[in-house]
Amino acid sequence: MKIFTNRKIKSLFCTILFFALFFALVSVLLMIFEARNTALYIFIAALVVLAAALINLYRYFRNQNKIIENAEEQITEYISGNHTARIECDEEGELYKLFHKVNSLAAILNAHADNELKSKEFLRNTISDISHQLKTPLAALNIYNGIMQDEAENLPEIKEFTDLTEQELDRIETLVQNLLKITKLDAGTIILDKSVENVSEMMESVKKRFSFRAEQEGKEISLSGDDNITLLCDRDWLMQAIDNIVKNALDHTAAPGHIEIEWKTFASVVQIIIKDNGSGIHPEDLHHIFKRFYRSKFSKDTTGVGLGLPLAKGIIEAHNGNIEVDSEVGRGTAFVLTFLK
Repeated sequence: MKIFTNRKIKSLFCTILFFALFFALVSVLLMIFEARNTALYIFIAALVVLAAALINLYRYFRNQNKIIENAEEQITEYISGNHTARIECDEEGELYKLFHKVNSLAAILNAHADNELKSKEFLRNTISDISHQLKTPLAALNIYNGIMQDEAENLPEIKEFTDLTEQELDRIETLVQNLLKITKLDAGTIILDKSVENVSEMMESVKKRFSFRAEQEGKEISLSGDDNITLLCDRDWLMQAIDNIVKNALDHTAAPGHIEIEWKTFASVVQIIIKDNGSGIHPEDLHHIFKRFYRSKFSKDTTGVGLGLPLAKGIIEAHNGNIEVDSEVGRGTAFVLTFLK
């Protein structure tokens, strides 16, 4: 039987069998020799045998409990990040077979993690190389397009085409930069330089960056929040995330549109809310808007490439934050960013 492949179980079984045989032998001898108080002696013998059996069972299960506790500790160590943690399984038996399979699973997970890390590193390096290679021709195209714009001042049709060309070149440059940033986040090569920042000052900077565009498009950006709220963050990276969300709000809000940035603090968290009264997000799209290159079949946007929100989400989560979205078609959208203090 498989159960007896474990030496300790076999020893326990043999010990209990020995006690049972010993008790039976003593009882038979007492009855054969018709000793005085036979029943009393048999009862005492039964108590002795039962006590011995219970002591052996206690020792066995105490030892098993220690083994399981040790296994639990090693599994907890592995989950905590110590990928060299392993469960001792140098004996025979079904329990140790299970431990061996757990160790094998840990080794397989380590191998997959290493392969995934290498793949991400390769992807990061490849996109980084491509991005750097694209910078030179993009810069040259911008220069050439600028020259054509100057030459086409009195040629409206050509001027219109060069303006469109400038927009498309800006889109390509934004796409390249976002791809580079998002692959760095994936590869874990971004080191956040955190410091205590004033949230009000950060939001003022965001507003200034988009104020010209908002004015040109007949939209308004308003701020509301306590001037004394601070947040431990990497200012540049977090403002990149908020910029992407504000840009998304402007893209999907028609004139006269209103984008409100609000910040507030609670006992243990700081919240930044970015609300607009734009077109809203269709319910079918709500669970997909943070996927890369996702394009909604309900959206009329033909310029976005679907990287702004995924990048924002990655940056916020790198700050141990959380981003949630609430939207109603035709009424607007609210993004809620929550950070631990």
